[in-house]
Amino acid sequence: MISGGMKIKRVLIANRGEIAVRVIRACHDLGIEAVAIYSETDRDLLHVEMADQAFALGGITAKDSYLDMAKIINAAKQTQADAIHPGYGFLSENAEFAKKVLAENLIWIGPSPEAISALGDKVQARHIAAQVGAPLAPGTRDPVKDASEVLAFAQEFGTPIAIKAAFGGGGRGLKVAKTQADIVSSFESAVREAEAAFGNGQCFVERYLEKPRHVETQCLADQFGNVVVVSTRDCSLQRRHQKLVEEAPAPFLNEQQIEQLYKSSKAILKKADYQGAATCEFLVAQDGMISFLEVNTRLQVEHPVSEEVTGVDLVKWQIKIAQGEKLNFSDPEIRGHSIEFRINGEDPGKNFLPTPGYLRVFEIPAGPGVRVDTGFRVNDQIGQNFDSLLAKLIVTGATRTEALNRAKRALAEFKVEGIATVIPFHKAVIEDEAFAPTDPSEKFKVYTSWIETEFKNELLSYEELDPSQNPSQRNTVVVEVNNKRFEVNLPQELSIVKPKAKPAPRSKPHKFSAQAIDSNSIPSPMQGTVVKIAVKVGQSIQSGEVVLVLEAMKMEQPILAHKSGTVSRIMVSAGDVVASGANLVEIED
Repeated sequence: MISGGMKIKRVLIANRGEIAVRVIRACHDLGIEAVAIYSETDRDLLHVEMADQAFALGGITAKDSYLDMAKIINAAKQTQADAIHPGYGFLSENAEFAKKVLAENLIWIGPSPEAISALGDKVQARHIAAQVGAPLAPGTRDPVKDASEVLAFAQEFGTPIAIKAAFGGGGRGLKVAKTQADIVSSFESAVREAEAAFGNGQCFVERYLEKPRHVETQCLADQFGNVVVVSTRDCSLQRRHQKLVEEAPAPFLNEQQIEQLYKSSKAILKKADYQGAATCEFLVAQDGMISFLEVNTRLQVEHPVSEEVTGVDLVKWQIKIAQGEKLNFSDPEIRGHSIEFRINGEDPGKNFLPTPGYLRVFEIPAGPGVRVDTGFRVNDQIGQNFDSLLAKLIVTGATRTEALNRAKRALAEFKVEGIATVIPFHKAVIEDEAFAPTDPSEKFKVYTSWIETEFKNELLSYEELDPSQNPSQRNTVVVEVNNKRFEVNLPQELSIVKPKAKPAPRSKPHKFSAQAIDSNSIPSPMQGTVVKIAVKVGQSIQSGEVVLVLEAMKMEQPILAHKSGTVSRIMVSAGDVVASGANLVEIED
């Protein structure tokens, strides 16, 4: 929100982890002081130490900390901050929070509350897109009241359909119902996720395009009516509708498509009288048709790839625009190609299940063309109450081919132990012909659901990996033979030297006991919180039906019956926190 030319001196960052670190660095580059906030479990994170001041919010969940508006505004007052930067997620697209910030005579580093309401609400954004002639797929004009309205839409337009949180983002609160039988459960799950992540469960519905690419434009707009498109991006490589790999510029688009993306994005933002950073997202169908998806009224996780190919510091420009400065450049020239790999704490060998735990080893790569944005260090605890993102590996080259080659080297250098990560997936996908064809002129074949439908996931789970990757099972011994150095991995019971002790964690982990299981039992595939019990004792159930739903790292995971039979025992209740391997439900033949 424009401050009328007021110079910002101290910014409170209403976020955590890597994005808080990113904003702190931008503040320091501009000679501005930065204030960090933190939950009870985040008190030792990097962003807390890097900031000029830090303020404890208390609480262990997002609801009790980073989503508590009163606590955050009080923190700004107590630390005498004159501006608030929301980062992404949490309250970054909450118009009510922006209003409260402005009401306290604080500078809001973001668009006006009116623009957030108009564009952050996906339904209203569709109205604006239609008014300026942006391409659109069929969808509901307003949020649906209940599942019956979703069923009515499906009967008129057919399936599959996408059920989307009106105030959502990052894939949370987004469910795809492939048949009418899936609609009720998909709608209920979308509402739960939206309420948990954004505090608002409203959802709308639109026709789901089969096998589309996800492309977007990174934009900046000032108070003088200037709008620039910094770059296009492709974010098609997703799992469960959350992005895993993003690149700039979006490859394999023709000039006409690029022109349509630029023109539509600028028209939408000008219509909304937008100021600040924004991302306009689109789907590109198999036949090349473009359909407007949504506007993110905040900084995106994948913003670094746009920075790398243009030299534009997007966070600094967010702050400059909030101070009333004018954009002094037009659409920048694109130089080279940049790819971002999200390093999430998830196990690709177990269908990307979240894996909370401790970072026993955390060694990041470096070298030409390599950038790593992170908010974590070795021995940090990755809890289940927040996002699974550990770091972002951004690799840049003169061409897409050079960027992919550098990515192989950087991913090989990235060492994480203690929890599973998606690094094995990234190593596999950059060798996959669908994503990285041997002929660089051949188009890639990935689309938003490619991982679930076509990717041949033969990756081992974290427990099945080479034991040398698990420090709890093997010890590494360095030996020299004829002056040549070798590393030998030995079982602990055969180790001939005492391994170097690893630093103790900063705090003790929470302990959860897993119960012994048998062929009747359904074990928990991850540590998480039970959010829904879908069966009752004595109920007959078929193999593959949902028995309960777990939530971890802000994502829901349905747990399915492993066989047909009768539910004989339910060992958990909604709200319980369970360990990986804990017995959940028993089904007797």
